[in-house]
Amino acid sequence: MSSPVNRRSLDDPVQYVRGIGPKRAEALKEHGIARVYDLLYYFPYGYIDLGSALPVARLAGTIGSERWTTAVGTVRAVDLVGRPPRQRLIIILGDDSGTIPLIFFRSVSYFRKAFAPGDLLAVSGKVTAYRGRPQFIHPSIDRLTPDDEDEGPSGFLHTTGIVPKYGSSENLKDVNLHVKGLRRILRTVIDEFLDLVPEHLPDELLRRLGYLGVREALANIHFPESELLLGRARERLKFDELFSLQMLLALRRSAMKDQLPGIVFSVQSKLARALVDRLPFRLTAAQTRVIKEITADMASGKPMNRLLQGDVGSGKTVVALIAMLIAAENGYQAALMAPTEILAEQHYRNIASMLGGTDITMRLLVGGQRQRLRQDVLDDVRNGRASIVIGTHALIQEQVEFARLGLIVIDEQHRFGVAQRLALREKSAAGADMPGIQPDILVMTATPIPRTLSLTLYGDLDVSIIDELPKERKPVKTVIFPDSRRESVYKFIRQEIESGRQVYIIYPLVEESEKLDLRAATESYEELRTKIFPDLTVGLLHGKMSADEKDTVMTGMKDGKINILVATTVVEVGIDIPNATVMVIQHAERFGLSQLHQLRGRVGRGGEQSYCLLVTEDWLARGVKRAPSSRLTEGEDAERLKSVRRLATMVETTDGFKIAEIDLELRGPGEFFGTRQSGIPELQIANLVTDGELLTRARSEAFRIVQEDPHLREAGHRSLRRQLAERWKDALTLMQVG
Repeated sequence: MSSPVNRRSLDDPVQYVRGIGPKRAEALKEHGIARVYDLLYYFPYGYIDLGSALPVARLAGTIGSERWTTAVGTVRAVDLVGRPPRQRLIIILGDDSGTIPLIFFRSVSYFRKAFAPGDLLAVSGKVTAYRGRPQFIHPSIDRLTPDDEDEGPSGFLHTTGIVPKYGSSENLKDVNLHVKGLRRILRTVIDEFLDLVPEHLPDELLRRLGYLGVREALANIHFPESELLLGRARERLKFDELFSLQMLLALRRSAMKDQLPGIVFSVQSKLARALVDRLPFRLTAAQTRVIKEITADMASGKPMNRLLQGDVGSGKTVVALIAMLIAAENGYQAALMAPTEILAEQHYRNIASMLGGTDITMRLLVGGQRQRLRQDVLDDVRNGRASIVIGTHALIQEQVEFARLGLIVIDEQHRFGVAQRLALREKSAAGADMPGIQPDILVMTATPIPRTLSLTLYGDLDVSIIDELPKERKPVKTVIFPDSRRESVYKFIRQEIESGRQVYIIYPLVEESEKLDLRAATESYEELRTKIFPDLTVGLLHGKMSADEKDTVMTGMKDGKINILVATTVVEVGIDIPNATVMVIQHAERFGLSQLHQLRGRVGRGGEQSYCLLVTEDWLARGVKRAPSSRLTEGEDAERLKSVRRLATMVETTDGFKIAEIDLELRGPGEFFGTRQSGIPELQIANLVTDGELLTRARSEAFRIVQEDPHLREAGHRSLRRQLAERWKDALTLMQVG
């Protein structure tokens, strides 16, 4: 079937590619392959290195080998042997050195009609033996065309060299697009469309870095001429992906920093000074350093876009509050957006206690408020009476209007998609009298982010790190307990409570079995309250409770009236009880590594020694003792290995960044935060775990180009601009890059 237009294009629908048609096109579309361009970038997931063909006489020496072997010869005979259902076809293939039978038990009629004596074939497969003689069973076959003696035969696709393996699926196999079918289609696309692919990288960059041209790279990623060229093709195409992503970030950063007007804040703040003087502790050197970085941004007149990373308990909230007070003293509003109501309420209470005695008006806006209270808050936000507004995603709802929003603080950044963050920024025109003025944005996370992921997800932001905990904090001791020693855990809990401390007991809660897990938490709460600790006060906290119910429980915990708080992961972030010294995590194997670290961070916030007890199945506890994370053995069940390594890592270190690196390695970039970041382009060939050096190079080149040519209008950059606009148009729109 030919294209309805005479000219070829990379945007042609795949159905018009020779060998595809409507049915196959529909199956490919379900895999995101709609255009010729998409096929070119449907990369193999692996390769079979078949090397060169062996003479038939040497095939006996490969019997029993796991490697595939190739032979070339002519068909000497085609024989049908036996009767159905045990019928088989035997094709005798021979060259000058001897003959070998090809055995077919399936599709006998097809192969009988397909091949005839005299046909020149190449066959590949594992050589097996029958009665000591070599044979091929259902080998891969290429029908060859004899050429002149200098060139040799042509037509190799499945049987020699480095052969690509493409991912297929049931619906693709239903239309005969199995691995071999996809290989044939990709061979056609490379032969007929590769010359249309434009080179988008500047010539100077290609020469300096020594990269293949894009056409040569695509040809060799699909059908490599050699291992060397395959490696060079991989590097070029990985660089392309990482470079394109860094270009998006560089363009966004340039647009925000250099092309949009910001606010010039006066950072000499009496309110901030008074807050620091009232604090019951001294700021750490790391907090002081980060405050200087933030205030320099606020005074610059360019919009601040800064990521503030700090491990649990490092004091990010105080730093953010100082920035909010500076904004308020300059006559602007500050908004703090948290991912959950319980965290927003926690921030509201903590900040209110720190601002006691000041005339700063602060309001809380969350989804569960009564209508009258909500309207009152909205009025204060609209007319500017509320200097600080704390809330959840309710802040980005249509009816919320700010009078003069100058600073946005986003807590636990990874829990918001790109679109949600942009929606809050769109509310930030600093009042009708100052249209187009951009607010300062401070993004906070207590989830340490590995460097490669930080450069990808937040590469357009400046980064500040609070890498120091208050001096009075003692590292939390982490211990693995097998489920069979649960009584020992309860004994330890009682000892800590008798010493005047408080305890968390956490149960997992995952979407797939939310009702089941919630019942497990509530049933365990009843057992703990009535049978195990009947003389103590046991509280229950989970996400299905109303705001008032949560508030009552948290107030009881904070006031020391609750000895043991049984909870789901709703306590993962934000709850600060300095008197809590024990964190018991039931079914610890069901939590992600970063989540375990976050939960552990809920204790150790006072001056007393704190403990994290990971209760898990007996076999897992034994596995952790036998194979710590640095000495895992291969060949064990993959999920078992991951569970063992997660728990062993928790015991070995409290370093959040080391934990984050291991978590990224175990879970992969796409699932590092549990949910994918909407708007972030997915990588097809590059790997953020292993390609950190390449990412750094791509970032350096991208930011250099954008600094020299912010709009990519120079002649050498126009192809790059077109490629970004075509390939990443959704991301460009979402990230508001011109």
